[in-house]
Amino acid sequence: MITLLISAIKIIVLLGVLITIHELGHFIVAKLCKVKVNEFAIGFGPAIWHRQGKETKYTLRLIPLGGYNSMEGEDEESDDERSFAKASIPRRMAIVLAGATVNIIFAIVVYFILVASSGTYISNEIEGTLDGYAAQNIGLQAGDKLIEGNGKTIKSKKDLNEVVSKSEGNIIKMKIERNGEILEYDIKPSEVQSKVTGIYLDEKCKIIAVEKGSSSENHGIQANDILVKVNGIEINGNRNNALQEINKDGINTMTLTVKRGNDEIAIELTPDYVTSYYLGVNLKQAEDNFINRVINGGMETQNFLISIVDNIKQLFTGNVGVDQMMGPVGISEVVAKTDGLREFFEMMALISLSLGVTNLLPIPALDGGKILILLIEAIRRKPMKQQTEVNIQLMGFSILIALALYVTYNDVLRIF
Repeated sequence: MITLLISAIKIIVLLGVLITIHELGHFIVAKLCKVKVNEFAIGFGPAIWHRQGKETKYTLRLIPLGGYNSMEGEDEESDDERSFAKASIPRRMAIVLAGATVNIIFAIVVYFILVASSGTYISNEIEGTLDGYAAQNIGLQAGDKLIEGNGKTIKSKKDLNEVVSKSEGNIIKMKIERNGEILEYDIKPSEVQSKVTGIYLDEKCKIIAVEKGSSSENHGIQANDILVKVNGIEINGNRNNALQEINKDGINTMTLTVKRGNDEIAIELTPDYVTSYYLGVNLKQAEDNFINRVINGGMETQNFLISIVDNIKQLFTGNVGVDQMMGPVGISEVVAKTDGLREFFEMMALISLSLGVTNLLPIPALDGGKILILLIEAIRRKPMKQQTEVNIQLMGFSILIALALYVTYNDVLRIF
């Protein structure tokens, strides 16, 4: 009961904070743009507290999972000179953009603080080389600094990984610094083949997703199956045990035993193989000081932003299916499982950034859709008919509701 209560509090706090700052963004910019705001509300349903300001009523409502700004002339006709509809297009755009922008800024600040306070990055200095790999074979040494690869500056492990990955196993023209001297090497990365089953496990070996077209999908393994044995060996709900058995050398065909409902099903499959490339170096951790922590925070926050944008791109290019999206139910489950304040705030930053970026998509009923309508108005030099705009918004809202129901259905299936 206590666990359930704590989970509920986590979800309410997270969603409450993110929605509040989103609506606060709209509210502050509306005030700055001299647009009249009739009500600023946190939550939905019956009011449990309210206070009348000079012109705006501030309300706290019973259900703390939403909020809104009621601006004069936003959804109805108004002759008030300070109505939303009578504001200039740039001002209306600024008001509409403010909510998502605040969510994005909040996510960046929170994530930066978390990363910068946790330590520093992996530097470009070699701590040691691995036996049998390209770096050792060609003579790289501990203390060497990797400066450049194929024309790309290397400052961290991420930069090196990117250079090696893009090489696709071809020779890399590498510049290194050794004792103040710049040396040049042509290095062909070592090739390593790894097994890929196409299943993604949580810590307790529940299969949370199955990659499309993978050997596992082709042999009937499904999301929500629980992996209990690999080649007849019990893995006892331990993800590391499962990965160790799957990746054992000399095994080309394996048997995965999964629990589905009350049944245990043994499935024999041949894993796929992927080729990866490595130089075979261990890199040093950068010195732990304020400047390096700030650098690390900046680099990781940049990666964080890029990953969210890439995920959204993949959704529109078909690389990620709608069935892999997560809705309110799935998000609530993930939030409820966060362990400690750091993990909770990491999830808050992730959801805030996703909310902000998604809200800017040019889809009717989202803020991005409203921006699109305002751009059309600017091009036409006259507003769209109110009924036409309402119809467009209703269409977009209907699509979003249908998508939300579908995603929620998949969330429920994944959980149960």
